[in-house]
Amino acid sequence: MPFKNSYLILFSIHFLLQKVRIFFFHYSSSVRMARIRIPSTIVIIFVTVQTGFLLFMYARYSSFMPQSEEKPSQVHILILSSWRSGSSFVGQLFSQHPSVFYLMEPAWHVWVTMYQNSAKVLHMAVRDLVRSVFLCDMSVFDAYMPWKRNLSDLFQWAASRALCSAPACDSFQRTDITSELACKTLCGRYPFSKVEEACKTYSHVVIKEVRFFDLKVLYPLLTDPSLNLKIIHLVRDPRAVVKSREQSVKALARDNGIVLSTNGTKVEDSKYKVMQEVCRSHVQIYETATLKPPNFLKDRYLMVRFEDLVRDPLSEISEMYKFADLSLTPRLKSWVYNITHGQGPGKKKEAFKITSRDAVSVSQAWRNVLSFQKVKKIQEVCKGAISSLGYQLVDSEKEQRDLTLDLVLPRRQNQFSWSSFNPKH
Repeated sequence: MPFKNSYLILFSIHFLLQKVRIFFFHYSSSVRMARIRIPSTIVIIFVTVQTGFLLFMYARYSSFMPQSEEKPSQVHILILSSWRSGSSFVGQLFSQHPSVFYLMEPAWHVWVTMYQNSAKVLHMAVRDLVRSVFLCDMSVFDAYMPWKRNLSDLFQWAASRALCSAPACDSFQRTDITSELACKTLCGRYPFSKVEEACKTYSHVVIKEVRFFDLKVLYPLLTDPSLNLKIIHLVRDPRAVVKSREQSVKALARDNGIVLSTNGTKVEDSKYKVMQEVCRSHVQIYETATLKPPNFLKDRYLMVRFEDLVRDPLSEISEMYKFADLSLTPRLKSWVYNITHGQGPGKKKEAFKITSRDAVSVSQAWRNVLSFQKVKKIQEVCKGAISSLGYQLVDSEKEQRDLTLDLVLPRRQNQFSWSSFNPKH
């Protein structure tokens, strides 16, 4: 509340000075009527003493107030991505950490309730909901959920380890690695009030969201003194994204309609118009954050490629944790290894689940599954994103199928570094 207190103090000073002016106005009027002359030096001394006293009282009082430059006690992390880009996996890397309160796509409730609007129109409502969640104010869901609700009414609530352990649910400890199935079985009937109660007990609040298409929409959050916000921008090869989206066509149809502003009509993205918007947004976000970005973004933006993550998971996770002021525990290291070294790329029915898979195989599956004609079309609509984010185009089916040809460019050729950026102001 430092700003509010400061305003009150300044208002009090202004009020008292007004009183002093009124006093002298009436006093001087009386003096003129009585034709008595008061030396001007006496008046000046009186006003100086009054002003000095007020400033002294302000300085003394403000020394007891928290300074506005101090960061909030909680750290806020927004995992910014798009559908089928590995964001659920990255979300779990944070969710399973014992210091993290995590929610997966809470803005789903906004889009479901207001589905006849466009993504651009809904940006403000999504941003306001995300801000409230970061501040652990869950009353924001009143507009989107039934009045009487449980944990299970929250979208993908069981993906949050924090909602499966105390104080939200007594079935698991904070240090446990929880599964969605076990959590749904044991914790779904706890009251929704537990969400806010639990949120306030964690040092980190992490939200994974796929419903932002413009980084500038987030500027009010990045400059909000009540937040300590950092952004992890997760991207993935658009060709791999399309392959994954084909496993969940019906589930994405409503969101496609909102992206394309179809006034509530569901859309199957057979012409890759949604992918074109997704690719455009990734380029916009990345270039806004790296080409002449505002000073308040310094050290608060990190771009992560899914392919880098699955090739060297512990190294990439350690970097993300360092960025988020977290440490990697031995139990988490073991879990990460198991979750990324399973057998095969996963089944279609597991499209929205975090299961043990061969993560590298998952990232390369599109090269064997998609036809070259499809790949060419995707490369046409997403050429800018493929180039900007550090991927290699293929010119033939032979290049596409040749898995010895690495299509992920070395990171150092593509990675932005704040140390090399010197803003001019």
